Amino acid sequence: MMNAPKRDGEGANVAVRHGTLDNPPELAPVRPGEELPWDQLVDYLVPRLAEQGLDVPAELSVRQFPNGSANLTYLLSFGDVRLVLRRPPFGEIAPGAHDMRREYRVLSRLWQRYDRAPRAFLFCDDHDVVGSDFVVSEYRSGVVIWGALPASMRGLPDAARRVGLATVDALADLHLVDPAGCGLGDLGRPEGYLTRQVTGWRHRWELVAAPDSDAAMTETGERLERTLPPSPVPAILHNDFKIDNCQFTLGEPDRVASVFDWDMATLGDPLADLATLLGYWPDPSDTPDDHALHVPGLEALGLPTRAEIIERYAARTGADVSRISWYQTFASWRTAVVCQQLYHRYLRGDSTDERMVARGESVPGLAARALRMAREDLA
Repeated sequence: MMNAPKRDGEGANVAVRHGTLDNPPELAPVRPGEELPWDQLVDYLVPRLAEQGLDVPAELSVRQFPNGSANLTYLLSFGDVRLVLRRPPFGEIAPGAHDMRREYRVLSRLWQRYDRAPRAFLFCDDHDVVGSDFVVSEYRSGVVIWGALPASMRGLPDAARRVGLATVDALADLHLVDPAGCGLGDLGRPEGYLTRQVTGWRHRWELVAAPDSDAAMTETGERLERTLPPSPVPAILHNDFKIDNCQFTLGEPDRVASVFDWDMATLGDPLADLATLLGYWPDPSDTPDDHALHVPGLEALGLPTRAEIIERYAARTGADVSRISWYQTFASWRTAVVCQQLYHRYLRGDSTDERMVARGESVPGLAARALRMAREDLA
């Protein structure tokens, strides 16, 4: 018989990623209602991990990474071997979202050419194991920056600025990877990427639309569709690139060590990825009623401005960023759809995560921001 997973406080041997009073702890006990059938999981994993050269004991300790908004992510500790399991959230899933097969495909190959990508070891689509697809990948210790610099970086000169530049460098370096060189040349359909994005997100909005934001979201979607820019050479896109999906080595602000959450990765227009980052980035031009959707506290760190991020990206990649305003409008509009989807899941009872209420509350502001940018820049 397999040993039951150890509960928090019962000797679980894990390395907790850094947390401070301002940066929430990166590991916590599993949230009630988000437990998995651990014994079945152990039975499934142990022999298959052995095939990957990972000989692990049949004794499992589990903690959860609690800070993500959608996919469920767990730290699995088999003795001294630590692995990460990711699966979709419970309940109804939006079309094309939470694609664990895609995440496995990317992370089982990309790590060879882009060392910030953790290596994936195993993908499972047998729903009898944990109730959904899931992927298992390597665990890397380090620090994720939320609303404050970690203690290991405080006191370093210009630490926040260095963190910001390292973040955009990590995105630029991803876009410089040759997809064919790591077996990802057919990851997506780059031709017509922006057209499908706008059409697809308009449809997703229709499925969950909030009445008080519907007019703004509809008008913005129409303007985006009428003013599509020509896309540059396609690149590997992360599709949710932001500072809290990046991990740093303790005390080292100049280079992103790892990038997480690859389930939406594809081939497409790299400027859409840059705009996603900008949509989560604070700027001195922001106002209380019109601002990017960033983690509270980031605005006070001393990060580079959005204009500096665009300039750094263009210098590193050689990209033409003259139409970045279209992409920034798209990013704000798309993020509003994502937040409404998360809130809709909460209202349906598919999630008990109270943070989803705040996601819903952010939708009117994001919708208004997107419409303002659309009317100013997308004639």
